[in-house]
Amino acid sequence: MGARAIMLQGTGSDVGKSLLVAALCRIAYRRGIKVAPFKPQNMSNNAAACAGGGEIGRAQALQARAAGLEPTTDMNPVLLKPEGDRRAQIVVDGKALRSEEAALYMAERGQLLVPVLSAFGRLRSAYDLIIVEGAGSPAEVNLRRGDIANMGFARAANVPVVLIGDIDRGGVIASIVGTKAVIDVEDAAMVAGFAINRFRGDLSLFDDGLRFIEERTGWRSFGVVPWLACAARLPAEDAVVLDRSIPAGRGIVIAVPMLSRISNFDDLDPLRAEPDVDLRFIPPGQPIPREADAIILAGTKSTLADLAMLRAEGWDHDILSAFRGGAHVVGLCGGFQLLGCRVEDPEGRDGPAGTADALGLFDMSTRMTGEKTLRPTCGTTLARGIAVSGYEIHSGQSTGLALDNPFCRLEDGTHDGAVKNGGRLIGTYLHGLFSSDEFRGYWLEGLRSGRVSVLDYEEGIENALDQLADGVEAALDVDALFGLAR
Repeated sequence: MGARAIMLQGTGSDVGKSLLVAALCRIAYRRGIKVAPFKPQNMSNNAAACAGGGEIGRAQALQARAAGLEPTTDMNPVLLKPEGDRRAQIVVDGKALRSEEAALYMAERGQLLVPVLSAFGRLRSAYDLIIVEGAGSPAEVNLRRGDIANMGFARAANVPVVLIGDIDRGGVIASIVGTKAVIDVEDAAMVAGFAINRFRGDLSLFDDGLRFIEERTGWRSFGVVPWLACAARLPAEDAVVLDRSIPAGRGIVIAVPMLSRISNFDDLDPLRAEPDVDLRFIPPGQPIPREADAIILAGTKSTLADLAMLRAEGWDHDILSAFRGGAHVVGLCGGFQLLGCRVEDPEGRDGPAGTADALGLFDMSTRMTGEKTLRPTCGTTLARGIAVSGYEIHSGQSTGLALDNPFCRLEDGTHDGAVKNGGRLIGTYLHGLFSSDEFRGYWLEGLRSGRVSVLDYEEGIENALDQLADGVEAALDVDALFGLAR
């Protein structure tokens, strides 16, 4: 018969679906239910590498962790990785197939329902409960034809839907009632109820609002989730959250330029969690602060495009000046490529085709190829023998004399990255580097002598997931939600 399933869809993007799915996965896992997450289609440059190769959205990797599982490509069979405003790389079953203009993808995406349902079927045969996450909103009726992410999937797989509204955004009553008003009658019949997310204040003041929604839609309320502070300690999926970053004005200052195609920025979450670190995401139009103790260039989906952005913003001069002045610089994956002398992508494998001089801090050049490195891995730093672990997920091969002084030795005996100026300049293809408590503490101590880190980052993620599950379980009728699954 296979697993039962329920699906969370939202009145819009960024209403908290991803973390609610993670919470429900953790709740089910704690109840002894074999549960797995599933998202038919995701759009994100924050990706995770799966064992055996393949990549999925980082949000699904976190949801898998909440369910006590290692992530697999079946949990997110279609991943779109934006390369520009109208173009994205299409990843199916974990493998990059092609890059395509948005209009062409929208015209042909219905064909991807076959691999989506196949992946879903494999999960159903292996687990007892599947928690499905939609994408965007079913109210985007202009996108309904060929849909595989919301009601198109729900109806094809016969999965009941719970609609999530975010009251913190404002207009939650109109967004839920409006969704019922604009979607197809048969789509609306898939919705069993709704839940409100991120509520602040006296809940009794919203009682009339809940009744109004129920009367206008005919849908039942499954509850109202309060604003849960623990959610801020969990990795975010969308770069939109970076726009809300507020400098803390504390301790060590680390600047991160907000590249236009920034990816895997959750690499920086462990540093953000440090109590005396002021991690600042620098938006376009602002210089990198002179007081920065370190600058980190995060990953990028399109190295050449973001190299052009660095120069347009004048950040290249800021970085070179800061390094000459004694600041530390770290390049992660695409950020590492930016620190070399040259980036070549004559066939447009990683975005716009072209060749350009990079920042020149490492004697190294990178050429983009059709092959993509995708793997979880671990190793030890050559300087101190510190254990590090994470994953590689990149296009391009780097060559040059800089690689003769590598950052670390990986478990397969190969070397990764480069180090210069006694460790003041580091480049690596290893995502997740700063999740290593020992390495993070060592690197921060190098920025400020005598600084000691006592943060256990991985334990903090587990605690935050448990607290998130506690808050959601107290707020929602979870028994009714799970009973809804079919």
